Parts: sequence; structure tokens; C-alpha cells
Amino acid sequence: TKKCSRLPELTLRQDVRPGLPMVRRVKEAIQKEEKQKEANEKNRQKSIKEEEKERRDLVLKSALGNENKGFALLQKMGYKSGQALGKSGEGIVEPIPLNIKTGLSGLGHEELKKRKAEEKLENYRQKLHMKKQANEQAADQFRVRFKNKQEERKMEGDLRKSQRACQQLDMQKDIGVPKETWYWLEPEEEEKKDEEDKEDECTSSDLSVSEKLHILTSYLREEHLYCIWCGTTYEDSEDLASNCPGNSAADHD
Repeated sequence: TKKCSRLPELTLRQDVRPGLPMVRRVKEAIQKEEKQKEANEKNRQKSIKEEEKERRDLVLKSALGNENKGFALLQKMGYKSGQALGKSGEGIVEPIPLNIKTGLSGLGHEELKKRKAEEKLENYRQKLHMKKQANEQAADQFRVRFKNKQEERKMEGDLRKSQRACQQLDMQKDIGVPKETWYWLEPEEEEKKDEEDKEDECTSSDLSVSEKLHILTSYLREEHLYCIWCGTTYEDSEDLASNCPGNSAADHD
């Protein structure tokens, strides 16, 4: 009975909070692992390359001393530490840096890589130049087409003007039928014909607008002594030849 009465007291004194023993074990394991890593890093032997690099860096950082034969010869010739080489001191002061090749590429690889980059840049510049030329050429062609279209519209207007004048002057001379069908403007009823009739009329003459204009203006000058460009009817051929500013459409433009 006495032994059983002591058991509850012992149980109350123990730490029964959940999770605490596990957290403590994890922390201890981590600390132990870190200590082991530090010990391994201290005891680790350096590789041959690392030792060579450390020795090389140490030697390059330190200045040449009297024990160096080359430096000793320079001192005998009057050279002092810190001076530049050469009689007038125009040479270098610090030694030429050591450039150690660490990659696995062969000799000349960097030059080849640089040359390929330059060729790629040159090709890109050529493409840009060709594109610029193509854009400029397209712009020039557009300007030419636009100018030709404007000139064609102007010629069409001059032709209609000449046809109207020709019809009026012919009718004043009691000429009921034009010399050519296209010498006069088409009447309104003609415009209401079928499209096939219009196509036949267009194909009946292979003359361009400029050719028609030249022929019709010549007819007006010879038949009616009328200059479409001046808008004047002259008394006779001599009056036309002497007083008209020009004998062609180009002279009047």
C-alpha cells in the first residue's frame, strides 16, 4: 500500500509536455552535424591546383627581391624599385600580368569566337541596310506612281476640255458629226448604254490619253485656229503662229 501511494508523486515531477524531447534531439543532431563539417573543413587536404594557385598568387603579390637574378642585374644598371623601365622612364612600372588559361577550349578558340561574332554583326548590319534600301525604293516608286496618276488625271481633264471646245466649234461650223467619235464628249444617253457597248468603243481606239490630247489639240489649231491652252481663237494661221505662246502643250505647261 505504501509503494502504490508514492507512484503518483513521481509521475507529477516528470516533464510530460508533448514534442519537447523530439525538438531537443533535432537541435542536438544539427549542432553535431555543423561541428563535424567544421572539423572536416579544417582537416581537409587542399588539392594540388589549389596549392599551386595559392603559391602563385603569393608570389605575384610580392615584389621582386635582391635574390632574383634579373632584378639584381637591373639594380646594377641603375634601376631602382618603383621606377619605370627605359632610359627616359617611358616603360612599364608593373610586370605584365599572368593570364592563365583555365578552360578546356583549344588555342585560337577565342579568336574564332570573336570573328564569328563580328561576322554575325556585319550580317545584321547588311540586312538593316538592305531593308532600308528596300523601304526607300518602295517610297520612290510610290511617289512616281502618285505623280503619274496626278499627271494622268490632269491629261484626262485637258482632254475633256478639248472635246467640249471641239464640239462647240464644230457645231458653229455646222459640222454635225465629229471627225472621230472621241473628238466630242459622249452625250448623256450614250452613257446609259450597256457595258458591252462601252467596251467596244474603248477597244476601237488603241490611243492613250496623251496621244488623243495631242491629236485633238492639233485638230483645233488647224481646223478652228483655236488654242486650248490659251483659250483663244486666232484670226488666221499667221496670227496663231505669231501670237500664240507655243505650238505644243508642253510649251504652255
